[in-house]
Amino acid sequence: MNENEIAKEVVDAAIKIHKTLGPGLLEKAYEEYLAFELRKRGLKVDQQKGLPLIYYEVSMNLGYRVDMLVENKLVVEIKSVRALQDIDIAQVLTYLRLSGCKLGLLINFNVVLLKNGIKRLILGQLHEE
Repeated sequence: MNENEIAKEVVDAAIKIHKTLGPGLLEKAYEEYLAFELRKRGLKVDQQKGLPLIYYEVSMNLGYRVDMLVENKLVVEIKSVRALQDIDIAQVLTYLRLSGCKLGLLINFNVVLLKNGIKRLILGQLHEE
Protein backbone atom coordinates (compact mmCIF):
# COMPACT_ATOMS: atom_id res chain seq x y z
CA MET A 1 0.00 0.00 0.00
CA ASN A 2 1.19 3.51 -0.69
CA GLU A 3 0.91 6.43 1.73
CA ASN A 4 -2.38 7.69 0.29
CA GLU A 5 -4.03 4.27 0.53
CA ILE A 6 -2.86 3.92 4.13
CA ALA A 7 -4.12 7.42 4.95
CA LYS A 8 -7.52 6.54 3.50
CA GLU A 9 -7.74 3.49 5.78
CA VAL A 10 -6.72 5.57 8.81
CA VAL A 11 -9.30 8.26 8.07
CA ASP A 12 -12.01 5.65 7.51
CA ALA A 13 -11.15 3.91 10.80
CA ALA A 14 -11.00 7.23 12.67
CA ILE A 15 -14.43 8.23 11.39
CA LYS A 16 -15.86 4.86 12.44
CA ILE A 17 -14.41 5.28 15.95
CA HIS A 18 -15.60 8.88 16.23
CA LYS A 19 -19.13 7.94 15.16
CA THR A 20 -19.19 5.24 17.84
CA LEU A 21 -17.45 7.00 20.74
CA GLY A 22 -17.98 10.69 19.94
CA PRO A 23 -15.79 13.58 21.07
CA GLY A 24 -14.56 14.31 24.59
CA LEU A 25 -12.41 11.31 25.47
CA LEU A 26 -8.71 11.33 26.29
CA GLU A 27 -6.24 11.13 23.41
CA LYS A 28 -4.98 7.77 24.67
CA ALA A 29 -8.43 6.20 24.26
CA TYR A 30 -8.63 7.26 20.62
CA GLU A 31 -5.05 6.11 20.03
CA GLU A 32 -5.74 2.65 21.43
CA TYR A 33 -8.98 2.16 19.51
CA LEU A 34 -7.51 3.49 16.28
CA ALA A 35 -4.52 1.13 16.61
CA PHE A 36 -6.94 -1.74 17.32
CA GLU A 37 -9.07 -0.91 14.28
CA LEU A 38 -6.06 -0.57 11.97
CA ARG A 39 -4.56 -3.86 13.13
CA LYS A 40 -7.93 -5.52 12.47
CA ARG A 41 -7.54 -4.26 8.91
CA GLY A 42 -4.14 -5.92 8.63
CA LEU A 43 -1.98 -2.82 8.96
CA LYS A 44 1.25 -2.69 10.94
CA VAL A 45 0.98 -0.05 13.66
CA ASP A 46 3.78 1.11 15.95
CA GLN A 47 2.49 3.17 18.88
CA GLN A 48 4.54 5.73 20.78
CA LYS A 49 7.52 4.99 18.55
CA GLY A 50 10.66 6.82 19.60
CA LEU A 51 12.30 9.01 17.00
CA PRO A 52 15.97 9.91 17.40
CA LEU A 53 17.12 13.47 16.83
CA ILE A 54 20.19 13.65 14.62
CA TYR A 55 22.38 16.73 14.60
CA TYR A 56 25.26 16.37 12.18
CA GLU A 57 26.25 12.78 12.85
CA VAL A 58 25.24 12.70 16.51
CA SER A 59 22.04 10.76 17.19
CA MET A 60 20.22 11.22 20.50
CA ASN A 61 17.06 9.68 21.89
CA LEU A 62 15.50 12.67 23.61
CA GLY A 63 11.96 11.47 24.09
CA TYR A 64 10.37 12.40 20.76
CA ARG A 65 7.57 9.89 20.26
CA VAL A 66 5.10 9.73 17.42
CA ASP A 67 1.62 8.55 18.46
CA MET A 68 1.46 6.12 15.55
CA LEU A 69 3.63 5.07 12.67
CA VAL A 70 1.52 3.04 10.24
CA GLU A 71 3.25 0.63 7.86
CA ASN A 72 6.48 2.62 8.46
CA LYS A 73 5.09 5.14 5.93
CA LEU A 74 2.50 7.32 7.65
CA VAL A 75 2.81 9.46 10.77
CA VAL A 76 -0.43 9.83 12.77
CA GLU A 77 -0.65 12.32 15.62
CA ILE A 78 -3.82 12.21 17.70
CA LYS A 79 -5.28 15.13 19.63
CA SER A 80 -8.39 15.71 21.69
CA VAL A 81 -8.33 19.48 22.07
CA ARG A 82 -10.66 22.44 21.63
CA ALA A 83 -8.80 23.55 18.50
CA LEU A 84 -5.63 22.58 16.70
CA GLN A 85 -2.79 25.07 17.02
CA ASP A 86 0.13 25.91 14.75
CA ILE A 87 2.42 24.08 17.19
CA ASP A 88 0.46 20.87 16.58
CA ILE A 89 1.13 21.18 12.86
CA ALA A 90 4.80 21.95 13.55
CA GLN A 91 5.00 18.84 15.73
CA VAL A 92 3.79 16.58 12.91
CA LEU A 93 6.13 18.22 10.41
CA THR A 94 9.01 17.60 12.83
CA TYR A 95 7.97 13.96 13.18
CA LEU A 96 7.89 13.65 9.39
CA ARG A 97 11.46 14.95 9.19
CA LEU A 98 12.68 12.73 12.01
CA SER A 99 10.96 9.59 10.69
CA GLY A 100 11.77 10.07 7.02
CA CYS A 101 8.07 9.75 6.16
CA LYS A 102 6.46 11.92 3.49
CA LEU A 103 2.87 12.04 4.76
CA GLY A 104 1.28 12.67 8.13
CA LEU A 105 -2.21 12.97 9.55
CA LEU A 106 -3.07 15.22 12.47
CA ILE A 107 -6.42 14.07 13.85
CA ASN A 108 -8.36 16.03 16.48
CA PHE A 109 -11.15 13.84 17.84
CA ASN A 110 -12.64 16.64 19.96
CA VAL A 111 -14.88 17.98 17.19
CA VAL A 112 -18.53 17.44 16.31
CA LEU A 113 -17.76 16.27 12.75
CA LEU A 114 -14.43 14.45 12.47
CA LYS A 115 -13.68 15.57 8.90
CA ASN A 116 -13.28 19.07 10.39
CA GLY A 117 -10.58 17.76 12.73
CA ILE A 118 -8.30 16.09 10.17
CA LYS A 119 -5.25 17.74 8.66
CA ARG A 120 -3.19 16.01 6.01
CA LEU A 121 0.42 17.17 6.15
CA ILE A 122 3.24 16.86 3.66
CA LEU A 123 6.60 18.49 4.31
CA GLY A 124 6.36 22.00 2.81
CA GLN A 125 2.62 21.74 2.17
CA LEU A 126 -0.64 21.81 4.14
CA HIS A 127 -3.85 20.14 2.96
CA GLU A 128 -7.08 19.28 4.71
CA GLU A 129 -8.34 15.72 4.28
